[in-house]
Amino acid sequence: MVSKRRLSRSEDKESLTEDASKTRKQPLSKKTKKSHIANEVEENDSIFVKLLKISGIILKTGESQNQLAVDQIAFQKKLFQTLRRHPSYPKIIEEFVSGLESYIEDEDSFRNCLLSCERLQDEEASMGASYSKSLIKLLLGIDILQPAIIKTLFEKLPEYFFENKNSDEINIPRLIVSQLKWLDRVVDGKDLTTKIMQLISIAPENLQHDIITSLPEIVGDSQHADVGKELSDLLIENTSLTVPILDVLSSLRLDPNFLLKVRQLVMDKLLSIRLEDLPVIIKFILHSITAMDALEVISELREKLDLQHCVLPSRLQASQVKLKSKGRASSSGNQESSGQNCIILLFDVIKSAIRYEKTISEAWIKAIENTASVSEHKVFDLVMLFIIYSTNTQTKKYIERVLRNKIRSGCIQEQLLQSTFSIHYLVLKDMCSSILSLAQSLLHSPDQSIISFGSLLYKYAFKFFDTYCQQEVVGALVTHICSGNEAEVDTALDVLLELVVLNPSAMMMNAVFVKGILDYLDNISPQQIRKLFYVLSTLAFSKQNEASSHIQDDMHLVIRKQLSSTVFKYKLIGIIGAVTMAGIMAADRSESSSLTQDRTNLSDEQCTQVTSLLQLVHSCSEQSPQASALYYDEFANLIQHEKLDPKALEWVGHTICNDFQDAFVVDSCVVPEGDFPFPVKALYGLEEYNTQDGIAINLLPLLFSQDFAKDGGPVTSQESGQKLVSPLCLAPYFRLLRLCVERQHNGNLEEIDGLLDCPVFLTDLEPGERLESMSAKECSFMCSLIFLTLNWFREIVNAFCRETSPEMKGKVLTRLKHIVELQIILEKYLAVTPDYVPPLGNFDVETLDITPHTVTAISAKIRKKGKIERKQETDGSKTSSSDTLSEEKNSECDPTPSHKGPLNKEFTGKEEKTSLLLHNSHAFFRELDIEVFSILHCGLVTKFILDTEMHTEATEVVQLGPPELLFLLEDLSQKLESMLTPPIARRVPFLKNKGSRNIGFSHLQQRSAQEIVHCVFQLLTPMCNHLENIHNYFQCLAAENHSVVDGPGVKVQEYHIMSSCYQRLLQIFHGLFAWSGFSQPENQNLLYSALHVLSSRLKQGEHSQPLEELLSQSFHYLQNFHQSIPSFQCALYLIRLLMVILEKSTASTQNKEKIASLARQFLCRVWPSGDKEKSNISNDQLHALLCIYLEHTDSILKAIEEIAGVGIPELINSPKDASSSTFPTLTRHTFVVFFRVMMAELEKTVKKIEPGTAADSQQIHEEKLLYWNMAVRDFSILINLIKYGRLFVEAFLKQCMPLLDFSFRKHREDVLSLLETFQLDTRLLHHLCGHSKIHQDTRLTQHVPLLKKTLELLVCRVKAMLTLNNCREAFWLGNLKNRDLQGEEIKSQNSQESTADESEDDMSSQASKSKATEDGEEDEVSAGEKEQDSDESYDDSD
Repeated sequence: MVSKRRLSRSEDKESLTEDASKTRKQPLSKKTKKSHIANEVEENDSIFVKLLKISGIILKTGESQNQLAVDQIAFQKKLFQTLRRHPSYPKIIEEFVSGLESYIEDEDSFRNCLLSCERLQDEEASMGASYSKSLIKLLLGIDILQPAIIKTLFEKLPEYFFENKNSDEINIPRLIVSQLKWLDRVVDGKDLTTKIMQLISIAPENLQHDIITSLPEIVGDSQHADVGKELSDLLIENTSLTVPILDVLSSLRLDPNFLLKVRQLVMDKLLSIRLEDLPVIIKFILHSITAMDALEVISELREKLDLQHCVLPSRLQASQVKLKSKGRASSSGNQESSGQNCIILLFDVIKSAIRYEKTISEAWIKAIENTASVSEHKVFDLVMLFIIYSTNTQTKKYIERVLRNKIRSGCIQEQLLQSTFSIHYLVLKDMCSSILSLAQSLLHSPDQSIISFGSLLYKYAFKFFDTYCQQEVVGALVTHICSGNEAEVDTALDVLLELVVLNPSAMMMNAVFVKGILDYLDNISPQQIRKLFYVLSTLAFSKQNEASSHIQDDMHLVIRKQLSSTVFKYKLIGIIGAVTMAGIMAADRSESSSLTQDRTNLSDEQCTQVTSLLQLVHSCSEQSPQASALYYDEFANLIQHEKLDPKALEWVGHTICNDFQDAFVVDSCVVPEGDFPFPVKALYGLEEYNTQDGIAINLLPLLFSQDFAKDGGPVTSQESGQKLVSPLCLAPYFRLLRLCVERQHNGNLEEIDGLLDCPVFLTDLEPGERLESMSAKECSFMCSLIFLTLNWFREIVNAFCRETSPEMKGKVLTRLKHIVELQIILEKYLAVTPDYVPPLGNFDVETLDITPHTVTAISAKIRKKGKIERKQETDGSKTSSSDTLSEEKNSECDPTPSHKGPLNKEFTGKEEKTSLLLHNSHAFFRELDIEVFSILHCGLVTKFILDTEMHTEATEVVQLGPPELLFLLEDLSQKLESMLTPPIARRVPFLKNKGSRNIGFSHLQQRSAQEIVHCVFQLLTPMCNHLENIHNYFQCLAAENHSVVDGPGVKVQEYHIMSSCYQRLLQIFHGLFAWSGFSQPENQNLLYSALHVLSSRLKQGEHSQPLEELLSQSFHYLQNFHQSIPSFQCALYLIRLLMVILEKSTASTQNKEKIASLARQFLCRVWPSGDKEKSNISNDQLHALLCIYLEHTDSILKAIEEIAGVGIPELINSPKDASSSTFPTLTRHTFVVFFRVMMAELEKTVKKIEPGTAADSQQIHEEKLLYWNMAVRDFSILINLIKYGRLFVEAFLKQCMPLLDFSFRKHREDVLSLLETFQLDTRLLHHLCGHSKIHQDTRLTQHVPLLKKTLELLVCRVKAMLTLNNCREAFWLGNLKNRDLQGEEIKSQNSQESTADESEDDMSSQASKSKATEDGEEDEVSAGEKEQDSDESYDDSD
């Protein structure tokens, strides 16, 4: 069967060969016809010619083909018989071959013998095939002639070594070699192999290549091993033949071990291989891979294959230009093509391999995954990940996971990705859709670094790919923008912004897609609308795209439509769009006019367009105070961030200044008259002297006119021509005025500095005793008045915070004190006005129905408080700021130490509730700029008070007090949390408001996280000063009062304020150093600078210190604060801050124990409690700190045993309200937290214990047994949770039982002791199941089925262990009685079951007897007895 198959294959391939031969013959036959007269039949008396003529072949002279008169097989048979029957056989064979040798001395005759014979015309009809073999091929098919003819051919071949082609363009050496292919039978295969290998060794290189590639068709299967060995030797000697040799080796039947040696040989030479040869070599390597060695081979391959350096930059550029002009080269011309073509072919080979071999793709991903160092990651790795991602759909999730991990760890950075696209863009272009799919998947991640990587994929795909791919990129980004996922929308818009700058002409071609987003503006936030209109405006008004008028028309149409809407949400879109577009128009004009003079007229026209557009916005928004305020804010942002045309800026400044004075500023000496509900007074003025030209802010009359007049109340006396402006616009209008003046005068605010000093027309704000008698409308009016005053002062602080003169600094600090005082007063009004809705302070919100989430019940409780309590608290609020507590404290972070006096109870009760009210009103206050926090630099400021003649009358010392410090720190903390804490990318529910998260941070959101971090780093030194001062305060306090918080010398309010400042400072430090952006290389300098500030607080070091040294010193600096920590939450923030510092260090394991030690100190410290019944330590905080302690300690089991074995017994033996003496944080209220954490950590720990193998050393077995003994002992103390009990038993089954299998014989006593201890635990778990059944507790019963199943598995597993150790007879089963937690039997069972259960004791006694009598099986029976007891759930009946 095998031989028949070989014949069949030979005939097929022979047909292909002869077809090729016939094709080569055709031009020759034309010549033959032309010179047919000159060609004659060979007339020769030699035996060779005669025998051929007898057999059916007529030899021709010249260029004519030899003629075959009979069938080929008939000819061979006839000649064979003639030779065998010849009288002189076998001598006749020598004569015949000698005649052949004489005949082929003539070159034409030799060529004719090598070319196919010509069939006679009359024979063609009867022939099965339309081709015929050459004479030499026919003679080689005769066994008795074959060896001699092969010898003749090999002797003849060297004559043509250096004559590649004759006059007829026929390659004689190649023709000779082709005669040996596909022979039906090789008489002496070994001899043929020897001859051909000898020939290869002496042949020229081009012929060597031909002969080697022909070997599979020449050599028989039995000679493949010899040929392979010869070729491997040749491979070592001659590198230039690597490609044909490897090509042949992959076609031969060779021993796999031999191929492994060859593959290793090739791998060793891989670095010296020419680029042109790589495709064939890689193909051989990949085809020789097996499942066992795939990972090893691929790992070595990716290390040695560095395509980034294979193509020189100049050569790469040339090849790119060439490829763009001529398209992709065909595979037939790869050897002559450029280096880039070879790389394309190489990746095609790899694609083919991974498409059909799952092992290769998995090994390749694994090899990349195992690469840990950043420097070891190559361009080749990224290309391979992309190729596998596009080729194998099954591995997509795996590749995404690997990529995410690499990005998080910083192994794959932007520079690597950029190099990948710039070098291999032709390879990646074919995978455009897969790359975009990957980018889309990465953008769904909650991790900002992964989202950034996905955005870079879009960016580089657009930059390096063709027009079609660019269109796909823009389409994908538009899809993200319309997806409803906030993080995706922001990222997609940021990418579009980059692409507009990167390649505006290409983006212009896809502008229609971006323009389509205008139909879906309902679903995106105001900040995103700004970005969208910035992109569209840049495209519409770019100098390079003059033909973009259709975009301008569409934008004008949309903006006018939105501005004319009566719905505030759409008017908001119109205002933002119009102002953004005006900014782009002005910015483009200013740039062009500064460069060329001939653009001046166009610039003037464009300036007119800007002003008319702004006037349109103003006219459309003036009827709505909210819309006007939004317009002022948007315009202020534009002036702050963009450089506007000087003419436009001058027009804006003049208009704004005049309008502001007309609307809000009046003479301070003229008190407004009217039927006001309260007497009007000029309050909060900073100048002590009275002048006739003083000014004041006309706030109360404006508010009264707005609120009371619209309800039909009395109207104040207004001038007939005066325009009524809403007081809501006061703060936004001033912000616009300030920024305009600042921009016009390079930061000088002298023109408007009078507004810092001027008073405000208000009334007496302190409620006093009249609070209860005021109507709800009057209370609401007072609340609105205070809100507007606060927002005015906040904008004043924003404006003048950067002034450098001491006098101005002093005034700013005074305004800051006014803010704190006003907030305390506001709390009192809010406490009695539960349904009050404040006036908006931030206007870029999508809806106007935002209300503070005040709780009516809380407000009602506060309202019921006695008058005396409120009176006591309000006394002296203006004169002294040190005895009041700032009110913006976050409700979840105010642990307040207890004080047993009535004042402390009053303070604590009200502070918790009123601070909650103001915290919920955060969105209604004006946003503080990040520059305001430069006030933290202030220490003592001396302010001079001058008389009318500008002589110094007195000096006043102003300082930043604790309430003002807390106010600033709370605001800064909220800003950092908003900007630096990565938001979880979550889908916003349909029809839900997305903007609420960013309300109050709209100005902040327009800055990058890097800018915010840089600004906060400038504040590190003053914050460290404040931190040290607070630390010293608590140190001194502890020394004076002997660590008693409620001692006689402690000012309770001051203590709470300082404690809150301490907590906020630690929170800010933690938020800063925990920023994920530090993992990016461009931000490493920022981190270095920050750490240098901290380390320099300990000692002044050199600027060139290594990072590890800085981290260590910073850690020690912060660690020193642990002694003065005033509250548990401060302690938790300090621990987290230290952990963040350690995470950035490579030597973090050395300091891990320091974290554990510090955490234990905090757990063992007595913290001040809020009241008698309940500790102020929240369960979440305690849970977090306890987890940190157990995760960082060197022995979790010992730590658990200490708490469970020492702390819990102390608690049990202590009075009802007491705590553990060793762990004061362990009380009856916090016991559940301790218990849950210890069980969870115990279960995690035992899961990490490796099961071990029988091959491990005895010492390892003993260590693991000891570890499990300790774990089971801890479990015995803690076994009161069904859920964690089941998880522990499962871990015991998987991790411990394999260890017991092979430890039983050597450590029998230890194993039995372990199992006996565990038996008691499983029995108690059984009782817990019974308890849950009695009480029908669904929270417990849902865990019972899984627990019982696990206990049954444990029984079976122990039985298997005994069987394995030849102790099967020592195991039997028994039933346990269902009992409750007190051990009493549950009576709800049938009497039969009870009877059956009683047999347990009998079996136990039998086991004891058996133990006493059978010495050899003593331990086995003991094990069996134990198992019978632990088999609680095997035959248990419900």
